Amino acid sequence: MTTETDSARELLRHTLATVAYRGGKTLRDAPPEFATFRAGDTARTPLEILAHLGDLFGWSLSIAQGKEKWTDADPQGWDETAARFFANLKALDEFLASTEPLGCSPLQLFQGPIADSFTHVGQLAMLRRLAGAPMRGENYFVAEITTGRVGAEQAKPRFEFD
Repeated sequence: MTTETDSARELLRHTLATVAYRGGKTLRDAPPEFATFRAGDTARTPLEILAHLGDLFGWSLSIAQGKEKWTDADPQGWDETAARFFANLKALDEFLASTEPLGCSPLQLFQGPIADSFTHVGQLAMLRRLAGAPMRGENYFVAEITTGRVGAEQAKPRFEFD
C-alpha cells in the first residue's frame, strides 16, 4: 500500500467510528415504540432505516472487496437489526484495517455508501424528536471517537447540551 492509500483507509476507518458513535447515540435508550414510528404515510420507520444502514455497510464491504453486491435485508427486531448494523460496520472496518487491496477508490467508497449513512443517522435523530423521544445535543468535536471502535459500546459523551 502507498502512504496515500494508508491515509485514506485510516480516514475511512475514523469515519466508520464516527458513524458508530453518532448512530449508536440515536439507537441508545430509544423507547420500544420508536422502531415502528412513522412520520408520514410514505416515510420509512426507524426500523426500516436501521435495516437500510445495515444494507449500506454490507454493500460497502462488497464494493471495497471488488465484488459489489446489494442485499436488501428484511428488518428483524430492533436489537437484531442494530446488531447487524454494527456487525457490518465492524466487517468493513476490519477489511479497511487489513492489507487487502481496495476494489474501488477510497473517495468513491466515501462519497457513496458511507456519506449516505450520515444522512440516515440524521434521519433517526430527527425521528427521535418527532416521536417524542429526543436525544440530547452534543459537541461532537470533543467526543471520544476512536478509530476501530465501531460497535454499540461507545465512550460516554463529554459535552452534551441541555
